[in-house]
Amino acid sequence: MDTAAQLTDTPGSTPSDPRRRRVATAAALASAVEWYDYFVFGIAAALVLGDLYFPAGSSSAGVLAAFATFAVGFLARPVGGVIAGQLGDKRGRKPMLVLALTLMGLATAGIGLLPTYETIGIAAPVLLVLLRIVQGIAVGAQWGGAMLMATEYAPEGKRGLYGSLVQLGVPIGVVTANTVFLVAGSLTSDSAFAAWGWRVPFFVGFLVLGLAWYIHTKVEETPEFRAAERALAEKEKSETRSPLRTILRDHLGTVFLAGGSFAVNTATFYIIITGVLDYATRELDMKRSAVLAVSLGVSLTQLVLIPAAAALSDRIGRLRIYAAGAVGLLAWAVPMFLLIDTASLLWLGVGTFVTSCFLSIMYGPQAALFAELFTAEMRYTGASLGYQIAAVFGGGLAPFMMVLLLEATGTSMAVSGYIIGLAVIALISIKILASRAAKAAPAPSAPAPADAHSD
Repeated sequence: MDTAAQLTDTPGSTPSDPRRRRVATAAALASAVEWYDYFVFGIAAALVLGDLYFPAGSSSAGVLAAFATFAVGFLARPVGGVIAGQLGDKRGRKPMLVLALTLMGLATAGIGLLPTYETIGIAAPVLLVLLRIVQGIAVGAQWGGAMLMATEYAPEGKRGLYGSLVQLGVPIGVVTANTVFLVAGSLTSDSAFAAWGWRVPFFVGFLVLGLAWYIHTKVEETPEFRAAERALAEKEKSETRSPLRTILRDHLGTVFLAGGSFAVNTATFYIIITGVLDYATRELDMKRSAVLAVSLGVSLTQLVLIPAAAALSDRIGRLRIYAAGAVGLLAWAVPMFLLIDTASLLWLGVGTFVTSCFLSIMYGPQAALFAELFTAEMRYTGASLGYQIAAVFGGGLAPFMMVLLLEATGTSMAVSGYIIGLAVIALISIKILASRAAKAAPAPSAPAPADAHSD
């Protein structure tokens, strides 16, 4: 039955507080460096990759090609989620997280070293696409592993908060990526930046390999996975266990509802950090460094808002907080672009800041919410699939769709309509998930655990 499955601490295997902190820190760092590597591509796609790897007759065509390559990484994310989910639910969370970090570090550094179209011709965009696919597979594999390492080690009543530490990887990645690009741009001329300065942020990928080694040697597997592994050991002797088969057979509806609930969040996020960067610099003639600085400042606010929303969800329920964020995105979609279209840095900051607040309200409880939709033996696969489906149909297509809509209609209100449509889908999905959770809730005479808040 597709209902929320409670996360429970395993009797007799309660981790110590220092171990919890070490694991939570490692998971947060893993998320931050993975998202940094992933985001530097999006920023580079908006600024330079179109001209360097996809020379065409118009700037719009080059940007579209670069954003299409950006989207390819999202198409690869479910592949990473499925592969890592299958192995992570059968062999452990930690090995898949280490593998994801290794792949991401090598692919990102490879992009920084890749010759341009002018140097090696058609091989340049082909190799760029292949490396972006590897990035997509890596981030698709990473999120589930990092999220489960944090939530499955969390103390009772704090799984939302611990899960949000992994979610903080996104704003930390954005802040770091924007900062590195700002520094690279300030220390080089425009010609030098286009020639080699943009490559510097990609070389940070080499540092990811060190973190992968640390997690491999210093971090232990989660107690919930070990408990699930023991419980299923006898069953695996007589039959092959496939978490993916179980998900597709019994819980596919929950996967699609999870994805539908989150697509508006990831789409709007990529619109404001990559689509708006291109739009503001190319269409509104705003300065690149100024727009990057606004994006950096807005992302910093998420470092406070995400854990605050997650902690509140531990008290009053995941779905209630999650739905409030979706309603906010729906209501703010039109005002946001009306402010951006003024071409004023102040109003750009206000428009994207308010949007960022609603994104944080949704993103904070999302890790714990998705984990609680599935039992431990299928959690990596199920949560990863739900997240990555949203990433493909929301985040991956969003910057590309934004450019297409702007070219086709000539107005940013078309992009607002796109966000509103996704918000409606999110609210319908959340309503169905809430109805299922209510039906599965224990009777009033049997009080639910503190983490069982649902609407």
